[in-house]
Amino acid sequence: MAARQIVVLGGGFAGLWSAVGAARKLAEEGVGRDAVQVTLVNRDAYHSIRVRNYEADLSQVLVPLDSVLTPIGVDRVEGDVIAIDTAARAVVIREAAGERSLTCDRLVLAAGSQLARPAIPGLAEFGFDVDTYTGAARLAEHLRGLPQRSPSAGRATVLIVGAGLTGIETAAEMPARLCEILKKATGDELESAAPRVILADHNPLVGSDMGDSARPVIETALAALGVELRMGVQVTGVTASGAALASGETIPAETIIWCAGMRASPLTKMFAVDRDQFGRLPVDEFLRVRGVPNVFAAGDCASLEITPGHASVMSCQHGRPMGRFAGFNVVADLLGLPMLPLAIDWYVTVLDLGPWGAVYTAGWDRHVIAQGAAAKRTKQTINCERIYPPRSGNREEILAAAAPVVQRPPGI
Repeated sequence: MAARQIVVLGGGFAGLWSAVGAARKLAEEGVGRDAVQVTLVNRDAYHSIRVRNYEADLSQVLVPLDSVLTPIGVDRVEGDVIAIDTAARAVVIREAAGERSLTCDRLVLAAGSQLARPAIPGLAEFGFDVDTYTGAARLAEHLRGLPQRSPSAGRATVLIVGAGLTGIETAAEMPARLCEILKKATGDELESAAPRVILADHNPLVGSDMGDSARPVIETALAALGVELRMGVQVTGVTASGAALASGETIPAETIIWCAGMRASPLTKMFAVDRDQFGRLPVDEFLRVRGVPNVFAAGDCASLEITPGHASVMSCQHGRPMGRFAGFNVVADLLGLPMLPLAIDWYVTVLDLGPWGAVYTAGWDRHVIAQGAAAKRTKQTINCERIYPPRSGNREEILAAAAPVVQRPPGI
């Protein structure tokens, strides 16, 4: 008898932990690969620590998926999902060698999210982003090449569009990063290359979702770093030399980084259910997609009510536990065992503010509990340790990390 198949789509925070969580539950129940096989599908061979893409050093951003999956017996398929047929329990994958179909007795959609890219003239051609490792690496290469460009009004200006969390973190990192790069310019070029970093948004306030407690901290940090704020402006066009605003003004900038908004993976459109404003699928407390049998969803593809009036946020903070519980529950559902409801009783935000430090908030109202160097230490612990999977290759250590529990908030 052929093994039953659990297929996980996506190798990000939710996808990786869904696969590892499923493998953990199968091991716990003594079910071998001959009875149930777990397969993870991802576009490439890496688990990307995506939240670090705004940093200058990208050397630790990619974790080989096989270093985590192979020791625990999870198969990996590299390719793009082009069709999902829930009635036929099949997923069609486009690999380098062509297309093939995977049978799935249970499916976990954890394909993440992507940057919202409006149809602004020139944005696709001339804009940069830190949404993916590829995008961040392209930006880094462009920045390194600035000293070799001809002096111009916008050569040393970086315009970041979108003053949400990603935009703020990118902007806070950029002045020091830009100064270091432009040290390579000499003579007359050095004077014309004085760095300028601008953070712009259509909202009237920076960090519009960060609340009245955190916003003054963010504004203080950005001012200290020399970041200019242009709030309440609308970008209508992008060229190689700058951005046009709805007001008629043009901002000379040869580096324009788009950080304005996220949307769930387009794969969510393949399910005949109503999605939220971010394109996410509704899930119950067990991470089952409401109205779609045998399908679970986790991470940025899923909308889970955390507390009344507050759904899960599109971040690794919620994606990681959603993945661990989805992995446990997809196996429990397949084997007819009790499932575990996911309940998260805390919410924090730790926002990197570059050399100035960071700001750490607690609760949905984002009350500041730490800032500056103390919050920075917490942020570095999160970015460099807490959100990484075990990289030892040890099977027991990897499976133990996928226990279906909710970690406590990071310490200060």
